[in-house]
Amino acid sequence: MGAASPQPPAWLVLDAGSEPEPAGVWVAATAARTRGGLHEALAAALPLPDWFGRNWDALADVLADRLDAGPLTLVVRDAADLLADEPPAQLGTLLDVLGGVAAGGHHSLRVLLRDHPDRLPALRTRITAALGGRVGAPPADAD
Repeated sequence: MGAASPQPPAWLVLDAGSEPEPAGVWVAATAARTRGGLHEALAAALPLPDWFGRNWDALADVLADRLDAGPLTLVVRDAADLLADEPPAQLGTLLDVLGGVAAGGHHSLRVLLRDHPDRLPALRTRITAALGGRVGAPPADAD
């Protein structure tokens, strides 16, 4: 039996854009190729409070606070560009932050990474690599 292809966690969806534009908060990944650009794009799109420190811990805090108010869907356009100018570990950190918020929120968080179908395989590969191959994988002690 061959190894299963890693799948994203339930809160993370890769989308080829074949469906109508989903409802949610839109973020253009072309403006989020760096950590600074991502934080600015999220601060403008959500909008985040003035005290948002534009770092990973602050992002986790403000997103958790936002989920206290209700469910949130983030839709990232041109998702293959997301943190593309950063080392791969930064994408892993972002996904860890989002996963932690999704797991601990009072309401649901859904992140939809939307891009052209030709770009989705490379994005899936980046996501898998950024998380060390553990995208949606069972825990190491699971049989």
